[in-house]
Amino acid sequence: MKKVLTYGTFDLLHKGHIRILKRAKELGDYLIVAVSTDEFNALKGKKAYYSYKERKEILESIKYVDLVIPESTWEQKIKDVIKYDVDTFVMGDDWKGKFDFLKDYCEVIYLDRTEGISTTKIKEDLKVV
Repeated sequence: MKKVLTYGTFDLLHKGHIRILKRAKELGDYLIVAVSTDEFNALKGKKAYYSYKERKEILESIKYVDLVIPESTWEQKIKDVIKYDVDTFVMGDDWKGKFDFLKDYCEVIYLDRTEGISTTKIKEDLKVV
């Protein structure tokens, strides 16, 4: 079984999120999604609209996702790859090169982002309304 792992906040779920999850799942048999906890988001200076628990529940309902785990630190990625016996690590290409250190442990793939959509854009658009 080929396992794929990706990370993100996954707040205000949109078509870009769904597309990256679908493409990540197509790279293997089992997709693990690590979701930033509320505490970790605070350390990053981010605030999600939905709580970690709510975002986890939403992701667990998506047919492409097999397992949702918490992301609590930047440093946990190597441990997660080893713990879950991950074959492929996937992130959006806005992170290109930043996780190449994982190539010692698994394949690293950066997928193109969906043009014209992002959580940041949605939040900005909603401020105008």
